[in-house]
Amino acid sequence: MTGLLSMYQRSSLSLWRRRTTLTTTNEPYRILLSGSFSTDPDGNQSSKVNIFDRQLKRKQRDRAAWLMGPNDSFVDAVAENLLDRLEDCKKSFPTALCLGGSLEAVRRLLGGRGGIEKLIMMDTSYDMIKLCKDTEKDVHNENIETSYLVGDEEFLPLKESSVDVVLSCLGLHWTNDLPGSMIQCRLALKPDGIFLGAILGGETLKELRIACTVAQMEREGGISPRISPLAQVRDAGNLLSRAGFALPGVDVDEYVVKYRSALELIEHLRSMGETNALLQRNNMLNRETALATAAIYDSMFAAEDGTIPATFQVIFMTGWREHSSQQKAKRRGSATVSFKDIQKKFGNGN
Repeated sequence: MTGLLSMYQRSSLSLWRRRTTLTTTNEPYRILLSGSFSTDPDGNQSSKVNIFDRQLKRKQRDRAAWLMGPNDSFVDAVAENLLDRLEDCKKSFPTALCLGGSLEAVRRLLGGRGGIEKLIMMDTSYDMIKLCKDTEKDVHNENIETSYLVGDEEFLPLKESSVDVVLSCLGLHWTNDLPGSMIQCRLALKPDGIFLGAILGGETLKELRIACTVAQMEREGGISPRISPLAQVRDAGNLLSRAGFALPGVDVDEYVVKYRSALELIEHLRSMGETNALLQRNNMLNRETALATAAIYDSMFAAEDGTIPATFQVIFMTGWREHSSQQKAKRRGSATVSFKDIQKKFGNGN
């Protein structure tokens, strides 16, 4: 997949929004243990409603380990942007935990960023962990002690205050209890440790959602969930604050990937392990509905060169575990200068 990257303008004072265009037309897709802790005092999942089938998602990631190509420019671009945020930090993070998602891309592109000396790679899929271990010999750019762990992000099998940085690239949006998982990430961090996460946002695959909805209405007279619900940008900051992270930061990138057909898009999603894993899903997709979806997608969104676009919105989240050295907001009422005095001195008199 050949990448064509371009920077988009800043959309607001608090969020960076970049639009990236990628194309696939030149190259088709051919496609240990310690006690875990939970956010619930009884050891149960704190979320009472399960949205995703975690066992199915594990099987999908097993399949993705076999379908995954050597390089995926979309996944690589997201991993590179996530690691750039690690490189922006001036301190070193000797021990790192990499959770699910794009494990292989993060390991391959890590380089010497972050001063990482020990890396723990964790995924729910044994096959994905095996793939990462098999490709380790191809990474020649640094000497990092790497260990591998099969575990679940919803029940993190790590001791409290045991790692300096937690990296999660395109994985946490499949957890049933996202706030609880992020709380566990914070507890696993040492004081002044950093959490860096990238999840798919609510605008992801908006073209496919529209085409699938129209096709189902036409062919079946109703709709059923085919694409999972995803977090909105406005929720990301609340997630970090709810999880107890200090100095939370959120920014957004939007990638547009071009495919030769809707079928190629589906194959790409399978190779990433990003296909439907809703508990309340219809296991069978009518053949006529599938063909209608592809035809509607092409008629509504096809470009002049015959390719079809697919939008991926990626939300990047940054949070720190509290430490006395971090800057903190002053206590309310502790100001020594009145805003009225400032306005009198520097105001324009209006």
